[in-house]
Amino acid sequence: MAAAGGWLGRLRGAHKTALLQDGKRKVHFLFDDGKEMAEEYDMKTNQLLTRKWREKNALGACGKWQTEVGEPHPPVTGAPATELIQESSSNPVFVRKDTKSSFQWRVRNLPYPKEVYSITVEKEQRCCIVRTTNKNSRPG
Repeated sequence: MAAAGGWLGRLRGAHKTALLQDGKRKVHFLFDDGKEMAEEYDMKTNQLLTRKWREKNALGACGKWQTEVGEPHPPVTGAPATELIQESSSNPVFVRKDTKSSFQWRVRNLPYPKEVYSITVEKEQRCCIVRTTNKNSRPG
């Protein structure tokens, strides 16, 4: 219970800014330790669409936004690469979506039709396993 009170205290103590835009309520939180959280809610359903975090690096510059809930925004096309090594854009992407009645994980960017996949839950390992019955080494 102390952890929940601590979190609630942090939220109450944060500097908050809110605005309405494109049918969404956008709330920005700036915490005392310099961390930032941004949330977006659907105005009709009050459902949380996105939650992102960022914090300053060792030199005090703002870091990149890390998406906790919702789908990350695609990178701007034509922008110069800021990193020398990055993951392939064709890899599957796992996205967390929270609703009032459930926590959901969604998988995007799968290369085969959905009929090819099976999903099992391993209770002991506390994980979901996504498998394919496709014997091809790559799509196409």
